[in-house]
Amino acid sequence: MDLGTILGLVLGGILLLVAMLLGGSLMVFVDIPSVLIVIGGSFTAAMTAFPLANLFKLPKIMMKSIFVPKVDHGAMIREMVKYAEVARRDGILALEGMTDEMEDELLILGVKMAVDGTDPDLIEQVLDADVENMLARHSEGKALLDGIGKYGPAFGMIGTLIGLVAMLANMSDPSTIGGGMAVALLTTMYGAILSNVIFLPMADKLALYNERELLAKTIVIKGVMSIQSGDNPRVVEQKLKTFLSPGARAAFDDDALKAAA
Repeated sequence: MDLGTILGLVLGGILLLVAMLLGGSLMVFVDIPSVLIVIGGSFTAAMTAFPLANLFKLPKIMMKSIFVPKVDHGAMIREMVKYAEVARRDGILALEGMTDEMEDELLILGVKMAVDGTDPDLIEQVLDADVENMLARHSEGKALLDGIGKYGPAFGMIGTLIGLVAMLANMSDPSTIGGGMAVALLTTMYGAILSNVIFLPMADKLALYNERELLAKTIVIKGVMSIQSGDNPRVVEQKLKTFLSPGARAAFDDDALKAAA
């Protein structure tokens, strides 16, 4: 679970509520027609822009920015080195009996193909295609969040224009102008909140986790190809460590020293 996403949403909502309360009555900032224009308009635009099946997946997509699998690149490298040691010592066929303990589906696929003696170029092509399909799925989910985040402010402006037109069409009572202007501006506020507090930050969080998962899959592919080619476990480790940042690489080396002590 990503506490950052939860805290961001909760604290963002609290800050907005406090600011509204300090500005006067909370009910001043509540207008049902404005809510319908912004939320309803954003989602109907999303229906037009994306397949309906994608829109039904929206709750699941949003949850992925909160409930995400933990990715430990260092642990993944250590796992690949362990399999390289087994393959070096007992032969690559020995890995066939270890697939039950592997959790990553891409790793299982790569090891099974390597054990079957599949051509290395074909193995890499299949694994790369699997990753490309994953990236395409992730891109669709992020695009949906980006789309709603983009439509929210636009429909906020549309609602504001509708309110202003209605207000200007009824100027017989000047005392109602201030209230009418406030209501008209609420839709712009709702659109900005919908976009910048909820959907666009969630889309950015999904993009971050997509990059982390892509790095993990890259480590798996390079590790499988290195094992398949019969590289020394030390060479496998050095190859895969290049994907880590300097800080993560230092932490990896420290863990290795502690394990050896």
